[in-house]
Amino acid sequence: MTQKLLVADAAQPREGGVGRKVVEVAVGVLIRPDGQFLLTSRPAGKVYEGYWEFPGGKLEQGESVEQALRRELQEEIGITLAAVHPWKVEMVDYPHALVRLHFCKVYEWAGELQMRESQSFAWQSLPIQVEPVLPGAVPVLQWFAQEREALAAGSA
Repeated sequence: MTQKLLVADAAQPREGGVGRKVVEVAVGVLIRPDGQFLLTSRPAGKVYEGYWEFPGGKLEQGESVEQALRRELQEEIGITLAAVHPWKVEMVDYPHALVRLHFCKVYEWAGELQMRESQSFAWQSLPIQVEPVLPGAVPVLQWFAQEREALAAGSA
């Protein structure tokens, strides 16, 4: 099965050229009982600074997606995850990196949110009220909309 590729900022040159390696990234889609989901802003000094995204980070050598997600969310926002539910995988070709995003839904966690990289956070529902949104986060918003449509169709 061929995975489609989301190309971000297509007019910009790609760092590393055609043969660059894929960066594996674990992404947490935290969902509260009321259905709202967590978005965080990209910290100052990082690529796409100020853009809104779902929290997560790169897998380190030998880490599973779940291990990386647990580590990253503890480091970045100070929470300990309960069950992690692998959801979808999306390839995104950014000018600075080719990334494979492993999205996982998380419904339960322990601890209060602490923005340890001086980022902002916002609990959102569709349509979201924050912008700009990181290109890699856009498919998640589309998946949420599809789920909502499917639920509405099922209850009609």
